[in-house]
Amino acid sequence: MNYKEITELLKLISDSHLSEFKIKDGDFELSIKTDKYQKKSKESNQIIQLPGSQSLPAGIQEASAAQAAKTDAAPGDASGSADSGNDDKAESEKELLEIKSPMVGTFYRSPSPDKPPFIKVGDQIEKGDVVCIVEAMKLFNEIESEIGGKIVKVVSEDAAPVEYDQVLFLVDPNG
Repeated sequence: MNYKEITELLKLISDSHLSEFKIKDGDFELSIKTDKYQKKSKESNQIIQLPGSQSLPAGIQEASAAQAAKTDAAPGDASGSADSGNDDKAESEKELLEIKSPMVGTFYRSPSPDKPPFIKVGDQIEKGDVVCIVEAMKLFNEIESEIGGKIVKVVSEDAAPVEYDQVLFLVDPNG
């Protein structure tokens, strides 16, 4: 990596919510810990062994458990009353699929500022369709859909930084 690429990478990392970033490219190795990393407690930096020999930091495991609990809870559960309207809504939300960012970078909905977006809400997409661009270190990567269906929601803002595995679009596979 040259100086310019490293400075661009540092800018992307500082604009994101990352606490730690590591990259290895051949003999070149770079490890960055941001000020967010220093604010973590010792407990959140501990590595926990999970079944299937996967290791995750405690903070990530706790966040994953909280997210799973959120996902499993239906909207009608909190009030204790679940009428058929809420059940239908919960069922339809569970059927939505996500298109996620495969990398850290900047999300763009269109190929250039003067062109229309690749896709918008209500568009029908197929597997392999280009849905957006994620720029990382001055490289513009076209992101192709791995699923087909109807775009229900654009989750990320145009020209906003995105993290790896962040949801970009919600898709109704039955749409």
